[in-house]
Amino acid sequence: MKKSDTQALQNFDSLPNAAGVSDTVVASLCGCNVSTVWERAKRGALPKPIKIGGSTRWNVGELRKYLMPEVA
Repeated sequence: MKKSDTQALQNFDSLPNAAGVSDTVVASLCGCNVSTVWERAKRGALPKPIKIGGSTRWNVGELRKYLMPEVA
């Protein structure tokens, strides 16, 4: 895991909602493989990633909604 990914994972709770994280960070948060992240995003079980330059990132705010849905 890259140093930037490790830092993003360690500081996920303090990242702004507008921040973007890599598929490696999403996989660690979900406890799955990177390939599973892509499969879940493809079928709509995870938010769709966005392209930023040559990178693909998942929006932190959208991930938070997925990871911690509001209790009804």
